[in-house]
Order: sequence, then C-alpha cells, then structure tokens
Amino acid sequence: MTGIREVTGWDPDVVVLDLGLPDLDGSVTLSMIRAVSRVPVLIATARDTEYEIIRMLNAGADDYLIKPFSADHLAARISAVLRRATPREHAAELIEVGGLRLDLGARDASFDGTPLRLSKREFDLLAYLAARPGRVVGRRELLTEVWHTPYGGDDQTIDVHVSWLRRKLGESAAQPKYLHTVRGVGVKLVAPE
Repeated sequence: MTGIREVTGWDPDVVVLDLGLPDLDGSVTLSMIRAVSRVPVLIATARDTEYEIIRMLNAGADDYLIKPFSADHLAARISAVLRRATPREHAAELIEVGGLRLDLGARDASFDGTPLRLSKREFDLLAYLAARPGRVVGRRELLTEVWHTPYGGDDQTIDVHVSWLRRKLGESAAQPKYLHTVRGVGVKLVAPE
C-alpha cells in the first residue's frame, strides 16, 4: 500500500513493478496503480509464461521484462517506455492565460513569473482547464480526462484539487480570479480582467 501512496503523492516518471510482492500480488498492485494514475509501468519479474505476459500487458503494463536481466537492459527498457510516454507534439507547447504560464513538455508552471510547485494531478487539472480558457468544463469530463476514471467516481476530489490550486494562485472560492466554479456544472479558468 505504501507503493500506491508513493505513486499518487510522489508522482514518479515510471514504476518498475515486481509481481512477486510479499504482501500483495503485483497484478493487484497494477490494477490499483491504473485506477489512480497513468504513470508508465514496467513489469520486472521471474514469471515467464506467455499467458502472464499477455495478461499483464492487457491489464495496463507498458512493458514486461523477465528476470534475470542486466542493469543496462533495465535502463534501456525504462528509456524506451519513457520515450513512448512523452508525446513529442507537446514537447514545447506553451499555454498562457493572464499571468499563468504552463510549459506542457517540461511540465512547468509559473504564476506572474514565480514557479508553481504542483503535484502531477494539480498540473494535469490546471493544464486541461488552461487549454480551454473561458469554457466551463464539466465534472464528468474532468473525471474522465484528468483522473481517467468513469463518472461515478469521487468528484469531491475535483473540489479538493481546485481548492489547492486556488491557494497556490492566491485566490479563494469566495473571491476567484482565475478558477471559477459554475454550480452544478463544473469549473472554468479565465484570465482576470
């Protein structure tokens, strides 16, 4: 369970997952990771049946490596997974809304020239809204496109993340500048006038 908390809190670039974990089977861990994150997952295990490889790739693993392997082989596989996970078309895409500036390729955000320290989910939410300035984005769309969960998930998490972003942008729900909630509909990001 500590590993799942690390994936959601620490936001790693890639996860190397052994299926033979001592307290929880790796396939269960993979499904838990996929429920909360799109982080690339490389399975590194001694399980070498074709059935197991196909099952894990279909369950959301990005690659599968059978033990034993060298450190160089693992490093090459990690590099390949990361190349596939980083869309080249967004490598230098910048979004600016008022004093907010997001570099999608570098996953950097700044506000009035000051860097913002954002979690992966905060950045993803802010980038999604900033790419649609002035448009109200519904809760269902946010859960599907940012959280990658079906509607019916916990949409309070949207409110929590919006609240965290507001604090980092120096605003509040009572006095919004950039992030505006449209009751019963969703959220929109606009440049202050």
